[in-house]
Amino acid sequence: MAITAAAETITTDDEAAMRAVATAMREAATTASETITVGDPSPRDVGADAVQWLSRMTYTGSYVLAYGVVYATVFVAQSLPQENPIMNGFRDGGGEAIDQLNDG
Repeated sequence: MAITAAAETITTDDEAAMRAVATAMREAATTASETITVGDPSPRDVGADAVQWLSRMTYTGSYVLAYGVVYATVFVAQSLPQENPIMNGFRDGGGEAIDQLNDG
């Protein structure tokens, strides 16, 4: 009989503790969401977000454009026959341009 009463007390205490934790977490979540919705963003934050967005879009657009141009050029160059005067001229001219860049 004493063991059953002790078990019920532990279970009741555990349930009370879990309810207290659940209530505290619910209140914290409510308070956090109210704090976030109440505060209006400052004009400085909005401006910084707009600049960051514009910067990211510019970077992404430049990356896609450069990748597309280079990929298409390499694809076309690889599909052409390699041993002919035009490709030899491209190859020699590209090598000379690299040498000029390295020499400064």
